[in-house]
Amino acid sequence: MLALTKRALLGGAFALAATAAQAQGFPNKPITMIVPFAAGGPTDLIARIVGDHMSRSMGQQVVIENVAGAGGTTGITRAARSPADGYTIMMGHMGTHGAAPGLYPQLAYNPQTDFTPIGLAAGTPIVIVTKKDFPASTLQEFVAKVKADGDKITQAHAGVGSVSHITGLLFNQASGGKPTSVPYRGTGPALNDLVAGNVDFMADQIVNVAEQIKAGTVKAMGVATAQRNPALPNLATTTEGGLANYQVTAWNAVFAPKGLPADVTAKLTEALTKAVTDPVIKKRLEDLGADVPDAQRASPAALATLVKSENERWVPLLKAANITAN
Repeated sequence: MLALTKRALLGGAFALAATAAQAQGFPNKPITMIVPFAAGGPTDLIARIVGDHMSRSMGQQVVIENVAGAGGTTGITRAARSPADGYTIMMGHMGTHGAAPGLYPQLAYNPQTDFTPIGLAAGTPIVIVTKKDFPASTLQEFVAKVKADGDKITQAHAGVGSVSHITGLLFNQASGGKPTSVPYRGTGPALNDLVAGNVDFMADQIVNVAEQIKAGTVKAMGVATAQRNPALPNLATTTEGGLANYQVTAWNAVFAPKGLPADVTAKLTEALTKAVTDPVIKKRLEDLGADVPDAQRASPAALATLVKSENERWVPLLKAANITAN
């Protein structure tokens, strides 16, 4: 019995030593960052910008793997079930870690308990955009038109659970409008139809629509922040437009499976922090309209707090609207 106990203790000691050695040598091979959406969208774009810098600072390639489906929850579920060794991480966002529990009653993960937060990568303010010939020039005129015409107004979004969907619901709640919802299979098709004039408006992330606004192919009614965005300095805020209760910024953040060793977590957080505070990367993201966090806002503790507050914000809203994705 004593021999068995000694063997068990030795086995445990060897396992701890192996874990410590692995953490000390991390990373010694490429890291996979799962992006739970198709290539080309805002989450994918931010992941590639940040991931490229992380690759250089850690000396190992961060490989982006797009695993789309079910509003991003397919890729996040797969990532959550991966080994907690730091070699599989994920770029989650407001939908996958904030709104998903309200949309998917059978969600396979708990955003607050099933992950190791690494840090916030970037915020992406929401902009209300219309087709270019929509008969309104200001947010006040737009809201009045939406309320007056009701379901004659069409609202595009990238599918149930998408950022454009849930922030569109919040806009309708704030404005009192009841437009007809028009879902698409992604932001690209929705925006294409908006540019073509086939739908009236949508709420979307600034990184998706800033170039279209500048080109005049769509018309912006307001950015849903307290301050104007440097990428679109002439665009009034929703506060200026009389809709101060509509302020929302989507966000993208890096997570790992729960149980990640503290040393590995620290190395990943350090690499992410270096990326978002690098002047070149910061400017590149800000030119797209993104809100780049400082080191304190990007920290794992701040991210954990953000996830909790986002669950508390979105889940009641979605339940009140009786909307599920199942």
